[in-house]
Amino acid sequence: MAEKVFIFDTTLRDGEQVPGAKLAKEQKVKIARQLAALGVDIIEAGFPASSPGDFESVQAVAREVKGPIVTGLARAIKKDIDTLWEAVKGAKRARIHTFLGTSDIHIQKKFRSDREKILQWCVDTVKYACSLCPDVEFSTEDAARTDFDFLCRTVEAVVKAGAKTINVPDTVGYATPQEMADRIRRLKERVPALDKVILSMHCHNDLGMATANTLAGIHAGARQAEVTMNGIGERAGNAALEEVVMAIHTRKEIFGHLRTGINTKEIMKTSKMVSALMGLSIQRNKAIVGSNAFAHSSGIHQDGIIKDRSTYEIIRPEDVGGSAHSFTLTARSGRAALKHHIANLGHKLTDIQVDSLYQKFLALADKKKEVMIEDLEILVQEELFKVPETYRLEHVQILSSTQATPMAALRLRRHDEVIEEASTGNGPIEAAYKCIERIVGKKFRLINFGLTAVTSGKDAIGEATVRIRDNGTIFAGAASSTDIIEAAVKAYLNAINRWVAEEEKTKATRKAKRKPAKKLAVASP
Repeated sequence: MAEKVFIFDTTLRDGEQVPGAKLAKEQKVKIARQLAALGVDIIEAGFPASSPGDFESVQAVAREVKGPIVTGLARAIKKDIDTLWEAVKGAKRARIHTFLGTSDIHIQKKFRSDREKILQWCVDTVKYACSLCPDVEFSTEDAARTDFDFLCRTVEAVVKAGAKTINVPDTVGYATPQEMADRIRRLKERVPALDKVILSMHCHNDLGMATANTLAGIHAGARQAEVTMNGIGERAGNAALEEVVMAIHTRKEIFGHLRTGINTKEIMKTSKMVSALMGLSIQRNKAIVGSNAFAHSSGIHQDGIIKDRSTYEIIRPEDVGGSAHSFTLTARSGRAALKHHIANLGHKLTDIQVDSLYQKFLALADKKKEVMIEDLEILVQEELFKVPETYRLEHVQILSSTQATPMAALRLRRHDEVIEEASTGNGPIEAAYKCIERIVGKKFRLINFGLTAVTSGKDAIGEATVRIRDNGTIFAGAASSTDIIEAAVKAYLNAINRWVAEEEKTKATRKAKRKPAKKLAVASP
C-alpha cells in the first residue's frame, strides 16, 4: 500500500531569507496559489513576528489560499506564537510551527543555558502552542549536531506535550546521508511515541547534500520533507522541492511504497514563477528545472535520444511541465500561432497581455529572424511578472573603446515626460547607470550585477540581473535582450521601478493612517 510523504514548502519563509528576495504581499499570495496548484501539503508563508509586512502577507495567504495547511514560523516565545496564530487562524487548515535549538552549541553559546532548562522550555512552548491550535509542529533546531540521548528526551517530551509533527533539521548542512538516515532510524526505535506523529526533514545545503540527506531521512522513516522551490534558502539553500519529489517519483524501486501529492506537471511553471518574482536566476545546469536539464549536445547522446529517449533521459521534460519539442516562430507567424504556443507552454494570458507580448515578440523576431521556445518562455515570464513601468527605456546609445572614456546617452519616459541624460563612467554600463540615477534624482548602491546567456547562438538572449540597496532594503531587477547593454539598463530600471512602487505604497499607507476617521451619525433614542 502506498504511503504518503507530505511536502512542506518553505519557499515563502526560508526561501525569502535570501538577501534581495523580499516579496510584496501580492507576490506571496500569487506564489502561494501556484504552490496550491502544484499540490504541496503545507505552505510555510513567512515569519509573522519579523515585521508588520510579513504578518500581513502570511495573513493574506491564510485567508485567500485554499487547499494546503498554512503555517508560519515562530520562535519559542509567547509573543511570537501569539503573532503567528493571529496571522494563520483565518486559514481553513492552520498550523503553528515553533522551534528551539537543542544542540550543546546552541544551548551554551546562544542561550547561555543548560539542557534541563531547554528541555522544560521546549515542553512549555509546545503546551502553549497547543492551547491555541490543535496542529503544532516543533523543530529541534540543529538536530544533526544535538547529543542523541538529549534529542530523544526532547522529542519524547514534546510529543507528550502535544506536538503532531516533529522536525529533525540539519540546520547548518553538517550531516551526511548515512548519518541522517541512522539518526532517524534510531530515533524511531528509541521513542515509540513517534509512531503517532509525523517525523519531518529540513536539510540545508552547505555541503551540497541537502536533497540526499532529506531522501535518506525519508527512506529511514520520516514522512514530511521541508523543501523550497529551486532549492533557495539561507546561505547555500535548502533541499529542492523538485529534486526530492522527482527522486521519489522516478526511483520507484527504492521509494516504491512512497508517493507525494505533487502534480509534477506544475513544477516548471512554479520554478519559473519563483525565479521571476524573487529575481533569483536558476543556474543552467540545475537539476530538473535548469535550462540545460534536458539539453543534449554530445553526438552520442543525441543519437541515443533519437533511437530511444530512455538511453539518456530518466525523466521526460513533459513530466515536469517542460516541452520535448523544439519549434521556431517568425514575424509572420501571427497572433494565433503565438497564442497556441503560449498555451502549449502551460500559460494563460489575458488578451491585453498577449497584445503587449506580441509587440515584444515582433521586435525580437525582427532581430533574430527565428524565435525559439526558450526565447518565447522568457518573453512570457517578463510579461507575467512585470512591475509598473514608472521609468521606461526609449533609447540608449553607447560610446566605448579602449582608447576613450566610455559614455552613455539615455532617453527615458516617465509617464508622459521624456527625459534625456548623458554621462561617462569606467565602463558603458556604469555610464548608463549614472544617467539613470541623474534622471531619477537618487543614488542607489549596486550590490550585485549578473549577466548570463539564456539561449544559444550568436543572437542569444542575454539576461541581466541586478540588486540595489536603499536604506537597508534590497530591490531586485531582471531583464533580457539580444543586446546585453539594453538588458543591463532595463534590469536596473526594473529594480528602480520596484523601488518606486514600494515608495508609493509606503506613502499611501502613511496617508491612510493620517486621514481622520469619518464620524458616524448616531440616531437619538
